[in-house]
Amino acid sequence: MVTHVPSEAPGDERGALLAFVEAQRGAVRRSVLGLSEKEAASRPGVSDLSLSGLLKHVAETELNWLRMAQQRPNDKARNAETWADGFRLVGDETVPQMLEFWAKVALETEEFIRRDVGSMDDTFPLPQAPWFPEDARCSMRWLLIHLVEEIGRHAGHADILRETLDGRTARDLVAEEAGYPSQS
Repeated sequence: MVTHVPSEAPGDERGALLAFVEAQRGAVRRSVLGLSEKEAASRPGVSDLSLSGLLKHVAETELNWLRMAQQRPNDKARNAETWADGFRLVGDETVPQMLEFWAKVALETEEFIRRDVGSMDDTFPLPQAPWFPEDARCSMRWLLIHLVEEIGRHAGHADILRETLDGRTARDLVAEEAGYPSQS
């Protein structure tokens, strides 16, 4: 769903990239708008994907990339045993808690990029993994573009799941969030 991403001030690459990351976050957040915990956790297709699980996954994924860029440990890092828990709410976790958690991660991402990063060309090392080249490094610019890609991919999944659940489209949810009547 196309939404308007505000223009950056001339030369404000950081602002432009952060605005596009936020636009994708908004699409995922809207996907759970007005749903009960049970509805958000439901799996309307044959896969294990749920809206609340996608919400948790993108929030934890953004935190993971942020910690890599900051070169700090991630206390929410997943391993083979906990991987599936990154795609579903467990214990007493709720959608509002995930939204609050992600809002804090988003704020930390923005503060890090605006305050702590000297240049968008600054790099950080990627961990050793079969899917990364050996001794690979990424720029801060690449990080933000990747977050647009990663969150955007899952925003598309969320659109499909939400429409499958109750017929509400991204367009309907954008209008509702903005206080307009349904566009359907």
